[in-house]
Amino acid sequence: MESDDPGGAAALPWTGSGWPNPARTRAGDYAADAVAALYQEHAVSLIRLAYLMLGDRAAAEDAVQDAFIGLYRHWDRLADRGRALGYVRTAVLNGCRSVLRQAQGRRAAGYKLAVTQQPPAASAEAAVLSREEREEVMRAVSRLPGRQREALVLRFYLDLPDQEIARIMGLRPSSVRSATHRALRALGQLLGETS
Repeated sequence: MESDDPGGAAALPWTGSGWPNPARTRAGDYAADAVAALYQEHAVSLIRLAYLMLGDRAAAEDAVQDAFIGLYRHWDRLADRGRALGYVRTAVLNGCRSVLRQAQGRRAAGYKLAVTQQPPAASAEAAVLSREEREEVMRAVSRLPGRQREALVLRFYLDLPDQEIARIMGLRPSSVRSATHRALRALGQLLGETS
């Protein structure tokens, strides 16, 4: 039976441990080790990030997998390998944007999508909210414009500072603060409408 946790251990088939050994003689081996270690450490949180953006576990896992494949393919072109996590976060966010654009195109063409939104794995906040309240919040978040939704998820789910969010989203920090403020105001209005 499949777990409801969009980033559970079942999503992590890699069994290695630790960071790569820089003494490896082949660059491809080092890249594989580095990407595998980064995957082991951050895949769960990235899958959850993508799940919050998409509301679909399989699509979230695909977006994360594609981002790590891209990282591996371009490892030798990274100017600062210490920023690999930022690269992957940006790639996951861009992958989510693509999925959402494709879904919007299918809806415009008349296809009906059955996307069920379930909350991410239980957290302190999720434990406090009832299932119905979580679903109401997820529906409201999904109704926000993409930039506002992204700013909220990066800020409140990943707890990233404005500078990092700005870099990931390709915006100025003031634009991130503005998008977050507008998203919170819109979210309050959307939730107020249904109360």
